[in-house]
Amino acid sequence: MKLYSINTGHFKLDGGAMFGVVPKSLWQKQNPADENNMCSWAMRCLLIETEDRLILVDNGMGNKQDDKFFGYYYLHGEDSLTKSLAKYGFSPTDITDNIVTHLHFDHCGGGVQWNADRTKYELTFPNANYWVNRQHWDAAMQPNPREKASFLKENILPMQESGHLKFVNGEKELFPGISLLYSNGHTDAMMLPVIQYQDKKIIFLADLIPSSYHVPTAWVMGYDIRPLQTMEEKLNLLPQCAEEGSILFFEHDPVTECCTVENTERGIKIKDRFALNEIR
Repeated sequence: MKLYSINTGHFKLDGGAMFGVVPKSLWQKQNPADENNMCSWAMRCLLIETEDRLILVDNGMGNKQDDKFFGYYYLHGEDSLTKSLAKYGFSPTDITDNIVTHLHFDHCGGGVQWNADRTKYELTFPNANYWVNRQHWDAAMQPNPREKASFLKENILPMQESGHLKFVNGEKELFPGISLLYSNGHTDAMMLPVIQYQDKKIIFLADLIPSSYHVPTAWVMGYDIRPLQTMEEKLNLLPQCAEEGSILFFEHDPVTECCTVENTERGIKIKDRFALNEIR
């Protein structure tokens, strides 16, 4: 098995929304905001190469939306999904499976694109199965008012219409060496892939802990539909990660790709920060 960090670009979100009830005087020191109170965030995916599969976890925001949309989210930087795949010698047609942790636009928008003449949508990964949790899919089809703006039909329906959509129904193992945890604080039934890599466990945290800044228990996003449950899920997961020496992989951290954590007298703290390619 080989692992690759796939950077699909950066975007901006309101600092208050990303840090919830944490005062700006604290979070500003971690990820400084611009004059509009917007902070820059990564959209970092994970590519898993096995003997017979090339599996991508999430796929970023994509670029098919209009100027008004990108005026809200400020897609920026030189990275893109295609460029990052090409860096390792791959193209979108090589992907065999796309695990979609959840259907918010910044996690699944890159899986669907315009065709060459911009007359209809097509799959970015035409040879891949798209794996989505069934419970989460149902929630996205009838979204609550809080999440409605994050579920865009042009990102979601082409998966089903193409016949490439595969539902996950609570399975604990999806592929050999790749299991799933489930989280319900950020959104219904978000999937967190856990990869057994060499003698280590790597957890793709999606939006349960979107960045290293969100490791402390109370640092929870304002976007979460059940923030108290997010806190409980972190309290259940992180001590186990510290005990086992698990590696946390961050999707949105603008700087840190991975870290380990440790138990201290003041709670869970980050132990070491490092890039994915530094894991040996």
